[in-house]
Amino acid sequence: MIIIDRYKCGYCGACVSVCPTDAIVLVGTWIRIDEGNCNTCKACVNICPVGALELEPKIDSENGTVHNSNVKIG
Repeated sequence: MIIIDRYKCGYCGACVSVCPTDAIVLVGTWIRIDEGNCNTCKACVNICPVGALELEPKIDSENGTVHNSNVKIG
């Protein structure tokens, strides 16, 4: 799932225009992401000029480890 840092977001709409599944909409002065339509392609993450969007890390419920595709090791 993509998450929005509302303190960083300037609501420019760049993410809206680049989303291939139309999962992101600008509603008044808010950006809304339809999780059901989002395919987590990260086009919005890559285009955001202020870095307000990121892929939410996944936590393994068995051992509590965090999996984040934005972190590269090695």
